[in-house]
Parts: sequence; C-alpha cells; structure tokens
Amino acid sequence: MGDKANTHPGAAGRATAADHPASVRNVVLVGHSGSGKTTLVEALALTAGAVNRAGRVEDGGTVSDYDEIEHRQQRSVQLSLVPVDWDGFKINILDTPGYADFVGELRAGLRAADAALFVVSASDGVDGSTRMLWEECAAVGMPRAIVVTHLESARSDFEEMTATCARAFGADDPDAVLPLYLPLHGAAGPDGHAPVTGLIGLLTQQLFDYSSGERKEADPGPEQQPLIETARNRLIEGIIAESEDETLMDRYLGGEKIDLKTLVQDLERAVARGSFFPVLAAAPAAEGARQGLGTVELLELITGGFPTPLERPAPAVTTPDGAPREVTACDPDGPLVAEVVKTASDPYVGRVSLVRVFSGTLRPDATVHVSGHGLTDRGHEDHDVDERIGALSAPFGKQQRALTHCIAGDLASVAKLSRAETGDTLSAKDDPLLMEPWQMPDPLLPLAIEAHSKADEDKLSQGLGRLVAEDPTMRLEQNQNTHQVVLWCLGEAHADVALERLRNRYGVQVDVVPHKVSLRETFAGPSTGRGRHVKQSGGHGQFAICEIEVEPLPNGSGIEFVDKVVGGAVPRQFIPSVEKGVRAQAAKGVVAGYPLIDVRVTLKDGKAHSVDSSDAAFQTAGALALREAAREATIHLLEPVAEVTVLVGDDYVGPVMSDLSGRRGRVVGTEQAAGGRTLVRAEVPEIEIGRYAVDLRSVSHGTARFDRSYARHEPMPQHIAERLREQEAGT
Repeated sequence: MGDKANTHPGAAGRATAADHPASVRNVVLVGHSGSGKTTLVEALALTAGAVNRAGRVEDGGTVSDYDEIEHRQQRSVQLSLVPVDWDGFKINILDTPGYADFVGELRAGLRAADAALFVVSASDGVDGSTRMLWEECAAVGMPRAIVVTHLESARSDFEEMTATCARAFGADDPDAVLPLYLPLHGAAGPDGHAPVTGLIGLLTQQLFDYSSGERKEADPGPEQQPLIETARNRLIEGIIAESEDETLMDRYLGGEKIDLKTLVQDLERAVARGSFFPVLAAAPAAEGARQGLGTVELLELITGGFPTPLERPAPAVTTPDGAPREVTACDPDGPLVAEVVKTASDPYVGRVSLVRVFSGTLRPDATVHVSGHGLTDRGHEDHDVDERIGALSAPFGKQQRALTHCIAGDLASVAKLSRAETGDTLSAKDDPLLMEPWQMPDPLLPLAIEAHSKADEDKLSQGLGRLVAEDPTMRLEQNQNTHQVVLWCLGEAHADVALERLRNRYGVQVDVVPHKVSLRETFAGPSTGRGRHVKQSGGHGQFAICEIEVEPLPNGSGIEFVDKVVGGAVPRQFIPSVEKGVRAQAAKGVVAGYPLIDVRVTLKDGKAHSVDSSDAAFQTAGALALREAAREATIHLLEPVAEVTVLVGDDYVGPVMSDLSGRRGRVVGTEQAAGGRTLVRAEVPEIEIGRYAVDLRSVSHGTARFDRSYARHEPMPQHIAERLREQEAGT
C-alpha cells in the first residue's frame, strides 16, 4: 500500500463491469467546499488512465469538459460517480458536495461507499462540519483516510496539518492518525516557499519523485535520513499497536526488526477495519504531466487498504410489510437487493438513477420491484410497483459507458425507472424487499412559493413532485392554515438550487413570498354576544336569535360548545345549527382572520319563529353572536412556539444563547454532550426562527445543528401583534 513499487499500470482506463465483489472498491470523498475534492478526482482519473496525458477524455470529451460538468452543474452540489480501473480493481470514486446545505447528497455517498477519504486543505485546516462528519463515519465504523491538498500554497505546512488532523480526528488515540509519507521539497522560490516535488515513503524509506510529471523511485539522500527516522519509528509503533499479533510490540521494543511485509499487512488490516487512519498528501498534475503528486499512493491505499464490499455488513432488509429478512451480504448470486442513492432528470433519456447493488446482480431490461418508504411528510408517496429498467451504464462526465451487468458491491446508472425515487429499494418482482433507510437531515428553512402565471400554475404540481422525488432532504408542504405552498430546504443554497431546477429543468417560474406561520386568536376574558338574523321578504323569511357567553379555556382545549338553553327558547333541532355557525366563524377568525381556539361558547338563550326559523338562519345567528362577543372583548393573537434543541461546540454556547434570547427565546436547560459540545434547550416563537437554519450557521461558524418541534400556541406581545396587523393591513 503506497510503498509497493512498480505495481501500477501505465494507463488503466475507465472502469467496465466488475465480475467479483473482491475487485471493487467504493470510496467517498468528504470535505468542505474548496478543499479540492473535485480536483483530486480529476487527478486520480488522469493517473488511472481514464484521461490521457493531453487531457482528452476517452470517447471524445476533454478534461475541461469534465471539470465544467462537475463545477457548473448546480455549483458542485450533487453527488457524482467517477469509476476507474487500477491494477485490476474497479474503483468507484464518489465525489460529494462540500456545501453544508447538501449534506443529503453526502449521506447518500456515505451509504453507497465502503470507505471515506477525508480531503483537507493545508491552507484552510479542518472545520467544524468536517469534524461532525468524521464522527458520523466513526459511529458506523466506516474506514477512513485523510488527504492533505493545496500543498502548493505558501501557507501550507504538512507537518502542522498532520498534527491538526490528529487533534481533530484522533481524540481517542492521536497515534492512530499518522502520515505514511513525508513531502519532499524542491528549491525555494523568491518568496521563500519551497514547492513539494515528491514524497518519501516512511515504511520502505524510498523517495518518489514527481518533479518530471512521472513518478520516479529513488533512494533518499543522507540529508533526508534524520527526517525519516523519527516519523518512521512513530508510524511503526502506531501500526504495531493496532496489530492482531500481540507479541509484535514486545519483539519490536526488544530490538527485533519487523519485516516490511508484516507491517504493510498489519497496516492494511487496521485501515480496513477502521482503527488506523493514514494521512497522505496529493496535488494535481502540472500542465502536460501524466501523474499528480501522491495519486499513485492514494490509488494503492484504496486498492490495498480500503475494504472490499464483502467486508461491509448489509443494511437491514425486510419484506414490504415489515417482516425481517436475512440476506447474505454482497452475494452476486443472492436475491436482488439494490438501492437508489441518487435520482436525476436528463433532458434526453428522462429519469436516471444511481444504484448501489448490495445483493444479487442487476441486468439491463430486467423487470424489478420498486419499494418506497413513503416519507409522506416530505411529499413522497408510498409505492410498491414493478418496473422494467432500461440500460445500465457507468458515468464519466458527459459520457455513459454501457454495462452488461452490475454485481453485488458495484454501482451503476439505471435508465427509465420512472417511479423510483432516492432511497427506494430495487428487488426481484417475485421477491419484493425493502432496505432500512439511511438517516435524512430534517429541512428547517421554509421557502414559500407561488406560481408566477397561470401557465406556471398548471405545471407547478408536476414540477414540485419531480423535484422532491430527486431530493428526499426537501419537504413539500401544502399548509392548510396559511394556504401556502412551502418547500422546506436545508439552507439558502439548497433553496436557490431548488428554484433554479424548477425554472430551468422543469420550466416552472415561481415567485418567492414571505412565509407565514399559523397564528391563532383567543379571548383574553369572558364576553357575551347576541346574534340576530331576522329578514322578511316575499315568501319564507329568516328568523333566528341566539345569545351566547364566551370564556377562555386552557391552552390546547380547542372549541367547546355548551347548551344551557331552558324552556325551549331555541328549539332542539336548531341547537346543532348554532354550534355549526359558531365553529364555522371560529375557523375564519373573529378579528384578524386567524382561527379562534381555546374558548368555551355557551348558548344561553334565543328566539325562534314557527315558520321562518331554519338551520341556515341559526347558523348565521351563531356566527353573528360570536363576532359581537369578540367586539366586546380583548382578543389575543396567539403565535406558535417551538421547542428548539441546539447541539453546539462549547466555544459558541454563549453566542448561541444570546442569539436565542434576542429572538424572544427562553432557554430552559443545557447539558453536556460528547466531543466538547453542549445541548441547549429553548422555547422560541416560530415567527422568530424562520431563517434560523441560516443564522445559526453564521453564529456557530458551522459547528452547530438544531432540531425544532411544535410546542404550543401562546399570546404574542401586544406591540408585535399590532405591528403584524398593520403590515397585513398595508398589503
């Protein structure tokens, strides 16, 4: 791994269909925006021979085309797959977005991969969101390695960056985060910065020189030996500490020289089981060069140290009705179990699904069963349907290379799955199965939209349906209280992309309008009202009089109707009519047009006419009585209050609590959480946290996340209520 000499091919090319899971490696690149993930993917593709030295992609495209695809498509906010061949292995490289708003795409990449490559910039360091993603991988035991990029920066310091990674990622054991190579620097330039021209392998003590654009092996000079010795001894001790051979450390400390083959095997086993996390360095190839610095070492790490799909436990599988089902992990001859990890719409071929096969073998033109989890709260319908899939292909930029099959452990693009959505399970039509879903982040930024024109209104429903089918992190809400269509997103960039897709991909122009919260009204104290509906014209007239008393009830009581009429003043058959009129008026509101809640309405008295009284007349009288009672009373405007929990690093607890107080929030408690973080619990009016998903990121420098849930409605301060009424009157 990394120190194997001359095992790589000159040009391996783009991947074809794999024939055995042991020859597949699925690796996801993780890192914040600007860390260099996409550039690294290009460098790995170049070294693997997927593009040639002149920068031309096989079958016609160019490297610049590929770069444009990955950067221009939604500002690199989508999960993308680049399969390459290296040394007899098929490597599926999954490039994930670095924007926090697109963590759903990243989670999909983690689901599809068997190991993660964390990309960190030598000039920027490790941010809070990357630390949290590391913890997510640790929680599921995913093997990880670290790649340091941007070594060409004058501010870069590989040794300091390695120490930073050990502090950030090796909290339990810093000696489990160690470099496999040290950078070799060339002559310093006028600015005093010495560029990195090669790497020194610590295990083999070999020098790998990339200065010519090709990897050349040499022996290090005497001046490099002191540099190597300390780092090499620490690396060997770190590897031996993870060895399954308990005698190895005693033998090493006793002066025995440990065989290089044993060290490499122990290193590979420790990386594969997720107990050792090597640090490597990489840089893109210079113009005209064939190999970027460190790319060979990375490819060797992936093929030699990262686990095969056979080593990954399969997610839990059930039948569609929930009965557990045992499925042998990664058996190409087993029952078909595959998962849609990404859905996209292509203007020429329609819907295209990126699929990870966990069991069985997927073939073109086969009929499969598509099972969906529903997620009705996010606008996804539940479905169990049979569909005939189209062609299978391996994507590369604009190219799609046809595949004859896709075995367990491999990934492929599938055409013509018109009903399948991200997160759905594909299985045999005569043996339908359903995989346990991966965790989806909860979208907490509301985006209220309206169709721009009548033509857009006709297309809006279909466009929104296709939008949420592609992105399960988006929630579509048709709010019955505010009568708004609301897209719940993860952040501003997520919302911008949603609008852009509606406009350009689905041809729907929408207008963004202010998001409304579901306000309510209630009586501040008791009141009485008289409803008189008396009309006389030709034929039957209308006659109904009722007198009511209204009194407030505790929070959550709703509308309570009580009949206390005596002596038949209101005939029994018309009492339900009065109640119906009261409830209808309560639903419309009595002052500002918001629903009335938490009151008891008591019918005390009334009058009827033997001919002119009717159900409709008493409904009208009931409504009039409630409106009159409201005119004589103080009406409170009620606002929804949310229970908010914020998980934040200890360094930002103060700013977060201060920000919550500024939103009229009440902090109800704090408690310590793992990893130097604090859980803050608060109650905050929902009208104050419409943009909290955006603002919290700024306050906490991206280190916090929050959840919210409805708690109750409670009176809004009078001055805010008055301002709100004035604003609505002005519109």
